[in-house]
Amino acid sequence: LAAPASDSLAGAHVLLVEDNEINMEIAEFYLVSAGATVDKAWNGREAVDAFAASKVGSYTIVLMDLMMPEGDGLDAPRPIRQMDRPDAKTTPIVAMTANAFDEDREKTRAAGMDAHLTKPLDMRTLYETIESLAR
Repeated sequence: LAAPASDSLAGAHVLLVEDNEINMEIAEFYLVSAGATVDKAWNGREAVDAFAASKVGSYTIVLMDLMMPEGDGLDAPRPIRQMDRPDAKTTPIVAMTANAFDEDREKTRAAGMDAHLTKPLDMRTLYETIESLAR
């Protein structure tokens, strides 16, 4: 799948949370190719810390792998959603996982996530998800 028009995600600031280096590189390439800026976190703890340290409203969306060491993707959304700041409850958080069963989708919803994307990521679906949730 080719990258979309180079400005389709222009202005988007993404917190990309992924513990696999290859998956991180691929997702970052597609996001940057579409005009987004990307901050990287390698586990759930880093994601929570990065969100807490960011300016209110600076992240357009959080893309979070589910299976990671040091705070997996199902644990990390809760402390983000509980932060005492206006964007903590409204910034979209999207699960990225190989788990595609209905029970997995329900777990991501229960954890405070807004959408569930299955791996390998379909870039067109990724762009559409970001555009629909974050615009």
